[in-house]
Amino acid sequence: MELTPDLVALTIRHVRDDGPEPGWTALSEAELDGLVEKIEDEVGGDPLMVFAYGSLMWNPEFEPASRQRATAYGWHRSFSLKIKRWRATSDQPGLMMALERGGQCDGVVFELSADRRRQDLRALIAREVKYTEVIDMVSWLPVRTEHGVCKALTFWASTKRSGLTRPLPIEEASCLIARACGEGGSCAEYLHKTIIDLQTEGIRDRNLWRLQALVAADIAAGRDALVSTLLAVPVQPR
Repeated sequence: MELTPDLVALTIRHVRDDGPEPGWTALSEAELDGLVEKIEDEVGGDPLMVFAYGSLMWNPEFEPASRQRATAYGWHRSFSLKIKRWRATSDQPGLMMALERGGQCDGVVFELSADRRRQDLRALIAREVKYTEVIDMVSWLPVRTEHGVCKALTFWASTKRSGLTRPLPIEEASCLIARACGEGGSCAEYLHKTIIDLQTEGIRDRNLWRLQALVAADIAAGRDALVSTLLAVPVQPR
């Protein structure tokens, strides 16, 4: 993989917390509770399954009752969510992944523990759905596992085009990913960790594999340009 840990380290820097995503409305506690209740009503007495295809795979922040490979047909990963917080700033926007229509997406499906279901669900939604404008990006998808098809909750998947997500040419996406960093880390780090976890699961995403090569080249080019600039500065005699 061209996107090495050394290159990823070049993208990490200290960034202060600049508050909420500009232009978005923070989800209220009442809205959060309402969304939790809606999801619990929809799942009823069935196990609550969550389909993970990005950072939830390697950082779920809860202890699942089970974890297994799963495929969502008719969807694919895409760095199409433009962000200005967490792994980016207003001065240097970045990209996070969403699910876009077409193809297939191999990931994992978690089952939430029955005795902690509501608590874990609330924490999960609070993490993924921070703003009122993104409530519609919470979806139920049919996913296939080795045990058959099940209905799973997932985030950042919607057929509605509300301006929140917009697929970009891969060259433009790679430039944003290579440069963006926020208080939560860099977009290149997010891409790298996702690919590493996919490899652990035996999954190779062709789109991400091509993207990481371009991001690595962008980071390396920036490093080499900086070195050339420093070498060109004349040394002042003492």
